[in-house]
Formats: sequence, structure tokens, C-alpha cells
Amino acid sequence: MLCKMGLINHFRAATFNSTLSKAGLWPTKCWPTYGSASYKPLARHWSNVPFLTIPLRRTPGKPFAHRSELKQAKRVVVKLGSAVVTRGDECGLALGRLASIVEQVSVLQNQGREMMIVTSGAVAFGKQRLRHEILLSQSVRQALHSGQNQLKDMTVPVLEARACAAAGQSGLMALYEAMFTQYSICAAQILVTNLDFHDEQKRRNLSSTLHELLRMNIVPIINTNDAVVPPPEPNSDLQGQVISVKDNDSLAARLAVEMRADMLIILSDVEGLFDSPPGLDDAKLIDTFYPGDQQSITFGTKSRVGLGGMEAKVKAALWALQGGTSVVIASGTHPKVTGHVITDIVEGKKVGTFFSEVKPAGPTIEQQAEMARTDGRIMASLQPDQRANIIHRLADLLTDNREEILKANKRDMEKAVALGRLSQPLLKRLSLTTAKLNSLAIGLRQIAASAQDSVGRLIRRTRVAKGLDLEQITVPIGVLLVIFESRPDCLPQVSALAIASGNGLLLKGGKEATHSNHILHHLTQEALSIHGVKDAVHLVSTREEVEDLCRLDKLIDLIIPRGSSQLVRDIQKASKGIPVLGHSEGICHVYLDSNANLEKAIKIVRDSKCDYPAACNALETLLVHRDLLRTPFFDQIIDMLRVEQVKVHAGPKFASYLTFSPSEVKSLRLEYGDLECCIEVVDNVQDAIRHIHKYGSSHTDAIVTENEETAEYFMQHVDSACVFWNASTRFSDGYRFGLGAEVGISTARIHARGPVGLEGLLTTKWLLRGEGQAVCDFAEQGSMSYIHENLPVPNRT
Repeated sequence: MLCKMGLINHFRAATFNSTLSKAGLWPTKCWPTYGSASYKPLARHWSNVPFLTIPLRRTPGKPFAHRSELKQAKRVVVKLGSAVVTRGDECGLALGRLASIVEQVSVLQNQGREMMIVTSGAVAFGKQRLRHEILLSQSVRQALHSGQNQLKDMTVPVLEARACAAAGQSGLMALYEAMFTQYSICAAQILVTNLDFHDEQKRRNLSSTLHELLRMNIVPIINTNDAVVPPPEPNSDLQGQVISVKDNDSLAARLAVEMRADMLIILSDVEGLFDSPPGLDDAKLIDTFYPGDQQSITFGTKSRVGLGGMEAKVKAALWALQGGTSVVIASGTHPKVTGHVITDIVEGKKVGTFFSEVKPAGPTIEQQAEMARTDGRIMASLQPDQRANIIHRLADLLTDNREEILKANKRDMEKAVALGRLSQPLLKRLSLTTAKLNSLAIGLRQIAASAQDSVGRLIRRTRVAKGLDLEQITVPIGVLLVIFESRPDCLPQVSALAIASGNGLLLKGGKEATHSNHILHHLTQEALSIHGVKDAVHLVSTREEVEDLCRLDKLIDLIIPRGSSQLVRDIQKASKGIPVLGHSEGICHVYLDSNANLEKAIKIVRDSKCDYPAACNALETLLVHRDLLRTPFFDQIIDMLRVEQVKVHAGPKFASYLTFSPSEVKSLRLEYGDLECCIEVVDNVQDAIRHIHKYGSSHTDAIVTENEETAEYFMQHVDSACVFWNASTRFSDGYRFGLGAEVGISTARIHARGPVGLEGLLTTKWLLRGEGQAVCDFAEQGSMSYIHENLPVPNRT
């Protein structure tokens, strides 16, 4: 008997220690985490999250109108649904998920915000503890009354929810306390019932307690007192200005309004609010939900756990919104974007469904993308001369409306100068002139000519077998997103290329060119209207951040950034599942060979560096053959750079040749984007090529030499998108290449490379015409065999 009791006590101790460990009250070597094998809560994991630099304020009594304003939220209520905090088996807590949530709340609390948590989970935690206790009791009884060594099969009776809540509440709170302690944050527990809100004195006491806790930088953790609450009432909890607390959704909404919270975040097991049950194939996530739109929503069943479904959450959210609190419903079980759903929401990212009282006048970005795809497909089916007519019409409109365009651009220029935020090169990009508009019109007419032989062009014909002919033809990519900075002339150029290639187009321009972009887009749509495809091109004027646009992988097929190398890098980093066509840097080289012509060298170097130093095709590193050092040739190159006020940096080899050299370059892999460049010495053409491959960006590189053999060797061996002989790097441009215009310059090695014009916006599809053939006809015992005969491709008329 003593032996048996000793084993039982040991089993009890092990169970108790395990429970304490899970509750964070017992030392443990590993913490489970959401999405990884182990979790150890460390604040340094969030060292890249910046502290707030904007004031945390809003108009009292008014919710935020747009997601971007959520960054200003100071007081935030986070509601954790049962499906978020419990495991899939509904018995026990999802500890890793909770740890991640606590970490995010701690980060926001340490930023100076006031965080409150409305949590479920007491019933699940209590169910786990009571099951352990019941199994333990059964095992003790069976051990005492059975002479057998093996225990019989044990069943656990159905557990009453209130008893589970009573058993689990203390453990749940102990777990929260242990987790928040890791971030030096204190937490406090508050249990409420619906009656507490109906009693005026209790309601005032509750409000006073919460305010005092927030003042002391303590995170209140609130839950309904499930040990004593009555059964849930029928679904009639909205009565004017009163909401009945029957679940944690309504509790969170009531508390958010009572406490004048800036934002309520409701986390559940779904991504947000869909226009129909999310399990259906055509269900679409609603990005922004407005009061009155609930009539167009079809609600499905409840979650696997919890009292309320999505309908209860929407009602609670709308009630809170009416009370002046902004609301976001999002997934806490499968968070999008960075995986940190709470901080993403507070930072204004497009996560879940945002509830707003302000309905924009125009369509959402999702609707714009869908319209662009629909009209883009219609445009692709037009005859080539019809697409060309649209582009010719746009060119005429640019000329006919020159005064209105320049007037709008003048407003943008005056504002940019007044703000003083743009450098001179960017101001030059922003400026539109009569000469620029004339060049635009000429380029557009070149594109119109190309449109005659673009979409549907036959590339290859193959007779696979008798009566089975295969064709490959060109087709549009789909929907393009082009993001550009400070260059309103980019809008009609890219629009014309999209029209010629039959692609739908979304344009996201910089705020500095708002008026210019608006009128140019209006003229573009006017031109598109002549063939009824006005919505093929849209200007994104909503408040979406670029990072949010880069995640619309189901709506956008290709992203093309036009701007600084930093913009391109940011978009490449932000893009989730959408290809990005562009170049991260424009580190272009000019190599002066020992056989270079001085007059040509001076002209090419000056143009490459000084014509437009901010351009991606401008010279950044000048490579000089060592035989040219200490010669009049080299001296005249240096004199020219000095006259042009170009700041020179010395490469390591160049510095070693000089007693007094310019400042040594910090890096040979640097894009200056200004009147600065690096000079480095190389031994020969092979050395120059090695340098370019090591430090270049595969953009544009040039050689200046009179030796044809050396030039051809350079051009064949330099692995860059553009390689020139005795020509300025500034020729790397779609217009100068005769493409009419370009959507950008690509340094990638697939699909398109260099200046990307019309051809780069097309892909292909295969057309197979047969007479009833099947693959089994070509099997070993089949009656047919493959021919694979190449057929001539006729000229298109």
C-alpha cells in the first residue's frame, strides 16, 4: 500500500509540476511558440520595432476614418477569442500562440500605449486540469481495488463549463502573469458579469479600477466570470445605446466604449469578415466594412469553440464603432503579413477587416484591380489598330491639353518647393515642360506603331502529329502594378505600353505629383473610352501603403517600381508572391582602355556622370587602365570632372599610386546618385571585367577604346543587361532604344532584361488543335506516332 501511495504521490507531483511549468510558474528549458519548435520570450526579438514618433491622439468620440490613422491609437483593447487561446483539441491552451500575443502587447505597452486584454480560455484550461484530476482519481481507485497491474480503460465524464471555468481561471491568470513578467510588465485580473454593468455603482467602480491600473502601467486582463454567469441569452443584445454582455465579444465592445478606447482588436480563428462563409470558393475578405453593409453579408456557423460566431462579432464591432471606438477583426490563429497580427494592425497594415464610418467615394484597391483585369481582357481582344487608336488619341490629348497639364504640374512644383523635401534632381523629375510633353507624344506614337504586332503574335508552329498542330502566341501578363516617384511623365508612358500589350494597369504615384497625375490619368481614361475600356487603367488614390499593395498576389501579376534604388529594394522586400521587375541598384561603369580616344573619353565620361547624375544609368565608377596614369590624357579627364564639380573618391589601387589622393572610397559597390564618382585603376580589360562582375549591379557598363578586338571581348564577356562600346551609359533607356518608352530597367536574368518596353509586358500561351487524339494513341501499342515537325510562321497582316 505504501508503495502504491508513493507512486500516486509521485504522479500527483509530476502532474502539478507540469501544470506549473505550463503556467510559467516552474522553471522550464523550453517555451513553446507559435510557428516554431521552441520559444524563449526575449524583448530583443523586437529591437527592430521603432518607438512612436507621432502623437497618440484622436478627436474624442470619433473613430479613426482610415487604417493609416491607427498608428495614433493610445488606448487599445485586444479581445482573444476561445479559438485563439485554446488548442485544437479544445482541452488546454495554445501556449506558443499566447506567448506571441503577450510579446506583442508588451511591445505596444512599452511604446507608451495603454493595453487591455479581454480573454477567453478559462474553460479550456479548467477542462484540462479537471480531466487530469478525474483521470488521476480514477487511476487511484482502480489501483486500490484492482489486483491487476494494468489499469482498465478510463472514460472522462462530460464536464460542466462553470466548474471548468472555476478550476481554470487561476491557472490562466498565473500563466499571463508569468509571461508578462518576462517583459517587466505587471498584469491584473478583473472578472465581470452582465449585472456589473447594470449596477451604476459597480460600473463606476469598474471604470475607476481600470483607469487606475492603466495609470500605473499595468495591463488589465478582463474576462466574464464564467463560474457564475447565467446561460447565454437569445441573440438580441443590441438595444439602442446598451449592449448586453453575454460573451467576450460584447464584453470587449462594452469595455472599449466605457473606457473610451481608441481601438478594439477582435482576434478569432478567421482572417476577418468575408462577404459569405469563408469556406465557400467565392468568399472574399472584406478589407473595410461600413455600417449598413451587413445586409450584403451571409454569415456561416459559429466557431468550433466559444459562444458567439462572426455575426456576434460584427454586431459588437458596429456597436463599439457607434460608440467612438475603431475596430479591426482579424485572425489570431493564422496571422498574416509578419505573423505579429496585433502590432501589424496598430501599425496600419492591411490585416483583417477594418470597421469605418467613412465610406470612400471611389472603389477600393481590390475593386480597381478587378476592374483593371476585366477591361484589360477586353482590351487584349481588340484589334491591333483599335489599341493603336487609343494610344494615338492619348498622344493628341497630351498636346491639346498642354496648358491644363502644365498648370496642374505648376501646383505640384510650388508645393514641393515650399515644403523643401525634394532634392534638385527629384524636382527636375517632377517638372513637366512643353518639350517633355512633345517628347511624350512622339514616344506614344512609336508605341502605337508597335501595338500593331504585339498581342496574339504567332511565335512558333509545330505539327506534333498528323492532325495535331501546336502554336505558341503572345498574350498579356495580366494586371500590372507600377509604382513611381516624382515622375508624372511616367504615367502616360506606362499607360501606353499597357494598352499596346493588352494589360490591365494600376498606377501608384508619389504624393508630390498628385495634381499632375490626376489630370494625366483623366486624359488616359478619356482615350480608353473610345473603345469602352476606360477601367483598364486605374490610378490608386486610396490610402493604401505600398507594402499593402505588394501583398495582393491574387489580384496583381507583376509589380514594376520606377524610382530610386531604395524604392526598388523596399518593394522587392515587401512583395509577397508577386514577381517584381526592376533593379535594386544602378552601379554603372565606364572603362577607359589604353587605346581610348581622348576626345571620345571626355565626352562619354562627362555625359555618363553629369547629364543626369540621379538616373540609374549614370556612371558611378570610372575604371582607368594603369598605362593612362600620369599622362596628359588622365589629367584632362580629372580636369573635366573638376570643372563639372564632380567629387572624386579613390579606389584602393588608385590610392596606392598617389602620394596625395582624394578621399578613399568607403565601398566599391556604391551608387552615389549625385555629382560623385569613384576612380579605380585596372591592369587590363580582363581585370576591368572582373571588377565589374564583383562590384557592379549588372545594369549598364561601357568601354572606351579604339581597339575593336578589345571592345568585342569586353562586350561578349561583361554579364550586364546593357554593354556599350564608345557610347554613354545614359543611352540605356527605352525611348533612346526606340521602344517608345519603358516601364523600367530590369537587371534580372529571366523574362526581360535591360530597358523593358512592349515586349517585356507580354508572355505566351500554347494553342493545340486536334481531331480527337488521346495520349494513349501514342503508347507503345498505339496507332499514332509523334512527328514534331516545325512549321513556317507566316507574316502577320
